[in-house]
Amino acid sequence: MASFGLSAIGQVAITVGDLDRAIGFYRDTLGMRFLFRAQNMAFFDCAGVRLMLGLPEANQGTFSSVIYYKVDDIEAAAQALGSRGVAFEHPPQWIAKMPDHDLWMAFFRDPDRNMLALMCERQRHR
Repeated sequence: MASFGLSAIGQVAITVGDLDRAIGFYRDTLGMRFLFRAQNMAFFDCAGVRLMLGLPEANQGTFSSVIYYKVDDIEAAAQALGSRGVAFEHPPQWIAKMPDHDLWMAFFRDPDRNMLALMCERQRHR
């Protein structure tokens, strides 16, 4: 088992307070492909990774992880989402210089205040 290591993400779960409102935001505002709804959960396709939105279990608070959506043009993506009513924490900004690219990010929240982000890896020309 020494060579074992996790790599592929199959599903990400986010707890939401109002499932219908969350479905509308992720489907209509963010433009994600809705897959199906089952009981207190809804599922979306994110280029092969499944996003599950679910209501909290009894006596469970709202928990969230940050989901980073990769985009090729972060300014265009932020402008498109902004035109749909998404409020960003700040405009897209440079985060770090990597060996062969610059990392840019822009953070925003869904209706339940879960943090989401756009990320862009801009290749530098040599």
